[in-house]
Amino acid sequence: MRSARVERTTKESSVLVELNLDGQGNISVDTGVAFFDHMLAQLGKHSGFDLTVKTTGDIDVDSHHTVEDTSLAFGQALREALGDKIGIRRFGDAMVPLDEVLVQAAVDLSGRPYLVHRQPEIVELIGTFDTTLGKHIWESIVAEARIALHIRVLEGRNAHHVFEAQFKAVARALRDAVSLDARVTGVPSTKGVL
Repeated sequence: MRSARVERTTKESSVLVELNLDGQGNISVDTGVAFFDHMLAQLGKHSGFDLTVKTTGDIDVDSHHTVEDTSLAFGQALREALGDKIGIRRFGDAMVPLDEVLVQAAVDLSGRPYLVHRQPEIVELIGTFDTTLGKHIWESIVAEARIALHIRVLEGRNAHHVFEAQFKAVARALRDAVSLDARVTGVPSTKGVL
């Protein structure tokens, strides 16, 4: 099974992430940050990954450390679950609509972290969730997963929809990229490594 278990503990948070790339979209997420939980549930469900996340953090200060450390742990779990990457498709992309929002996401499981993120200006809070953390979530995942990720919000104005469509689009792109392809007998790179 292509799976990983990552524990990350700092003075600011304690994170457990369990990830199975060949799952059925079974989700159990509790970070103490309700809107972030909702987004991680989208990521697990629409990628088809089994995802368990349990985080306790200093949310009495704010949600930054909890969200950042959870994102870093998820990225590490993705990298570890991919293992040697033999037989994967490597690339994935998706175009996802959600009401007035349209998001395009493309991923390369390249081993080289790079993020391009474009979204319109949105309100700073969704409930109590700080939307300025949006790009930082993707930066943290990309850094630890060591993937190239492009996200473009092509249309949209409702902040909740803008966030949710991004998580769904990335999930669908990852679903394709991690898929095994019977025609790929080794690592999908002329370099021989990813």
